[in-house]
Amino acid sequence: MGYSSEDDSEISDSEIDEYEGKTCERLVSGDFKFRNGENYSCPFCIGKKKKDYNLHNILQHASGVGAAPNRPAKDKATHRALAKHLKNGPANPPKPQPQPQPQSQVIAAAEPRPLPNRHEKFVWPWMGVLVNVPTEWKDGRQVGESGNRLKGQLSRFCPQKVIPLWNFRGHTGNAIVEFAKDWNGFRNALAFENFFEAEGSGRRNWKQKQNQGSKLFGWVARAEDYNFPGLIGDHLRKNGDLKTIDDLENERTRKNDRLEANLADEIEVKNKHLQELECRYNETTASLEKMMGQREQLLQKYNEEIRKMQQLAHRHSQRIIDENQNLRSELESKISELNARSKQLDDLSEKSGYDRRNLDQEKQKNAIKSSHLQLATVEQQRVDEDVMKLVGVHKREKQAALNKILKLEQQLEAKQTLELEIQQLKGKLEVMKYMPGHEDLESKNKINELSDALQEKIDELDSMESLNQTLVIKESKSNIEMQEARKELENGLLDLSVGQAHIGFKRMGELDLEAVSNACRKLSKEDAEVTAAIICSKWEAEVKNSDWHPFRVVMVDGKEKEIIDADDAKLQGLKEEHGEEIYALVTKVLREINEYNGSTRYPVAELWNFREERKASLKEAVQFVMRQWRMNRRKRQA
Repeated sequence: MGYSSEDDSEISDSEIDEYEGKTCERLVSGDFKFRNGENYSCPFCIGKKKKDYNLHNILQHASGVGAAPNRPAKDKATHRALAKHLKNGPANPPKPQPQPQPQSQVIAAAEPRPLPNRHEKFVWPWMGVLVNVPTEWKDGRQVGESGNRLKGQLSRFCPQKVIPLWNFRGHTGNAIVEFAKDWNGFRNALAFENFFEAEGSGRRNWKQKQNQGSKLFGWVARAEDYNFPGLIGDHLRKNGDLKTIDDLENERTRKNDRLEANLADEIEVKNKHLQELECRYNETTASLEKMMGQREQLLQKYNEEIRKMQQLAHRHSQRIIDENQNLRSELESKISELNARSKQLDDLSEKSGYDRRNLDQEKQKNAIKSSHLQLATVEQQRVDEDVMKLVGVHKREKQAALNKILKLEQQLEAKQTLELEIQQLKGKLEVMKYMPGHEDLESKNKINELSDALQEKIDELDSMESLNQTLVIKESKSNIEMQEARKELENGLLDLSVGQAHIGFKRMGELDLEAVSNACRKLSKEDAEVTAAIICSKWEAEVKNSDWHPFRVVMVDGKEKEIIDADDAKLQGLKEEHGEEIYALVTKVLREINEYNGSTRYPVAELWNFREERKASLKEAVQFVMRQWRMNRRKRQA
């Protein structure tokens, strides 16, 4: 049989292996004739000029076409199958009376028999029985061909494994041939059986002949072999089951139905999960939009408050400037009055014989007043200049603070926007992964685009985090410089302050020994100073104890606030033992330490206005230092 026209349909590259296997089976079964005596012809190259080859040339021809990159897929598949068949051994020409062949001779293909009855029982997984394997007595036991060598001789039938059967005497001359569990394995098993039937070496021939010689016999294992006593039956019963073709097809149908049901259940579960993800995504999106709206409202309120503060500061500065202008006008009017009065006195001295002595005294008094007023004017001008400079400094500081706040707001807004975009992209990616049909090219491209965009946003967020870290470091350095300046200011206050200065540093979280002593004296205690020192030492240690936290949280104007827990056992004992005044001093110190250094509970120095009992601003401290410095300078000049 040659290459028929019904096989002209083309195949794809992915179908080459499957078509090659089918062609191998047809070559084994004899569908294609390619040998005429010692000459060979290619059954797949119809119409070529050169048709006769020797074995070497046709093998070279088949291998070359099978490996050619520019040949059609079907030509490569058929020529690969021919090369494989030739390497395994070409079929010998049929002879009238087949003779026994040696064991190492290559096995030839045969014409297949009709398919077996669908209700006939076979051993599954598909197995073949090989008997009369030549053995010899050696070293006290029977030895024979190994399983690998037998597998090589039967390689055209694609066996999975050949297992020789042994007993206590050694090799029994029997072997089991295992084939693949699929339908290709079944076809190979039938081809194996057909070959031995064609050679007169099938099951019937094995039963009929008395002297088999060294010829191999083989067939497909069926119910008879499965139930037969002995090594063959034991091996088949141990490693296989009896099944018909219908049983296998029904089993495959059940498996497919079960697989379809499982896939349908999995699809349903994934669809539910996808719906849940979509709901969560929609809820998250709505929540984010709501948060953005609230953020915009807060930003508008904040900007409105900033504008109001700026307007108030501007009006306050303008009022100060107006007051200074009024003072300057008053000074100028008084100087004018004094000048006029002096002129009047000069006129009177010229026109009348007024007592010149009194007149000179009055002139001296007027001259002294005029000098004082002049000095006041100069001082007022200097104060005006200082005020204007201070207003300018405040204006620059406010503008710098406003610019810094705006910059921080912009950075915060950009960071929050990036985080929102990243969360949205992650949600979209999660939804895309569970979308049906995500394996197609368009969905993969979309997922890749979303992944790239997500990575870009993450990189941008990382760079912004790095920038923020740099700004934090700079801010930390600025704070260190501010603390150093504050330290210098503290040293300046210590150097300049004399007596009871109203601006200075107060130790927040530290008991006032003098106030405690006064309270002890009111209680008529003996050795009030000693008692006060003991009380201060004990309760300063209690205040520093971080395990003691006599506070409770209450809501004030919608915000949480910590207040003293009046029911605390230690505070109750303090009130009962030492009275309300000392209790008030200790609770005051507790509030201070909780506000200024609640983490370590150690006293800290704070700028303080002792006259008004409040925290002093840096501006007040600087003004106080400048006044003290001027006073000291005047004293030195005097």
